[in-house]
Parts: sequence; structure tokens; C-alpha cells
Amino acid sequence: MKIALMDSGIGLLAATAAVRRLRPDADLVLSLDPDGMPWGPRAPEDFTQRAVAVADAAAAHRPDALIIGCNTATVHALHTLRARLEPGIPVIGTVPAIKPAAAGGGPFAIWATPATTGSPYQRGLIKDFADGVTVTEVPCFGLAEAVEHADQTAIEAAVAAAAALTPDDVTTVVLGCTHYELVAERIRAAVQRPGFPPLVLHGSAGAVAAQALRRLGEQPAPAAQANGTLTVLLSGREGMLPEPALAYEEGRLLQAISPAR
Repeated sequence: MKIALMDSGIGLLAATAAVRRLRPDADLVLSLDPDGMPWGPRAPEDFTQRAVAVADAAAAHRPDALIIGCNTATVHALHTLRARLEPGIPVIGTVPAIKPAAAGGGPFAIWATPATTGSPYQRGLIKDFADGVTVTEVPCFGLAEAVEHADQTAIEAAVAAAAALTPDDVTTVVLGCTHYELVAERIRAAVQRPGFPPLVLHGSAGAVAAQALRRLGEQPAPAAQANGTLTVLLSGREGMLPEPALAYEEGRLLQAISPAR
């Protein structure tokens, strides 16, 4: 089994590590776009062109499925990529975990990029899945960029700024950008209020990995032999994991289990 994941940068690490934990025997293809990142500020048409190029580079390696390891890319390019690649290659998008957060009933916050915060896309998810629940949309200025470069000082500052915008009574935080899952425990420490129950964090990586297996009719096999390979594509060129990836547990897991060929 071969599963490809795509993103402009290392935000796909969380979903990649989740796939690796569920199926250590799966071959992985990571398709990144260092030549074109960041995608967020690009016009929608330009954004989609970059996403198509990265997806095509992954598709050339004949994966059984493709995961879009980025919330913003899912918003802008999911339909285009599905029309282009399916049914031959199932395409799995990444959606903020608003539905399970709302099921908890308590007030929750959605941490997302400034471009996604307040967007019709996010507001639609809130209306569909969290109607009647108190939801605070928190724009996280500079956090994805800081995580991408493993800039520890910038990460601390961005997390602190977003925590200051998060109401004290929030019991749950939805991590609405895949980069944020790489610093989940730092977010938990910043938002947890004394005297309140442990903060619940909802990311998307585990659900996305499980959905990819379901689309392929496969089952998790975490005890399988860890013989899956790792191929890294950098704007279409084979290479290695970017150095900042190794600052995170997820990147170190990939390097330890299946170093890039």
C-alpha cells in the first residue's frame, strides 16, 4: 500500500505520522512545495495551480490514495483535485474537527489562520455542526509560519497572542490548521486555566489517516512490520525532509522508522 500526502510545507507531518502509526508497513510519498510556499496569500487560481502541480508530482509515484494535509488547500483545491485524480486515486481532504468539538457541548474555540478565521467556509462548518454552541474564532497571526520554520521564539509569541484572544471559559480548542498539531502541547499549556478541567484539543490528523484507510478498504495494523518506505518530493524533485521537520516529534518519528530514500 502506498499513500501520498501533500502540502506546501511541513503541516502534513501530523497526518503523515498518524498514517505511519496506523500502518508502519505502508509506503509514503510526501509532496511539498518549497518553491511556491506559502500558499495562503496566493490568489485562488494561483493557489490551485500550485496544488495541482504538487498533487501531480505525487500521482506520478502511483499512490493508492492522496491526503491533502492542509486545511486551506482542502478549501481551495479539493474539488479540483478530486475531479482530476478520482476514481483512480482517492483524494482525502482535511477539515477542522468542529463536529466532535461541538458534541462536547461546552464553549470551544477554533484556532485558525487569519485567512480562514471568519471565512464563509469556516462559518458554514460552525452553522452546520455547532449551531447552539458558543464558538469563538481565534486568528493565529504568524503561528503557521513560525511552526514551518521551527522558530521557537516566534512560536511562543504567536501561541501567547492567540491564547490571550481565547475566552477563559473555553473547554475545548479545535486546531484548525495542520501546522498547529505539531505544537499541540504548547497550545494546551498556554490555554489551560487554573481550576478548570483539562483542556480538550481536537486535531484532524488521526481522523484523516483513518479515513484514508477506509477509502482503501484497509484496516489499521499498528503492529505490522515497519518496512514502509518514505519518498520526499520538493516541488517535484526527490529530496529529504526539510530540516525544521526534525524539530518535531512527528518528523523524528518518520526519520527513525523510514528515512527518505
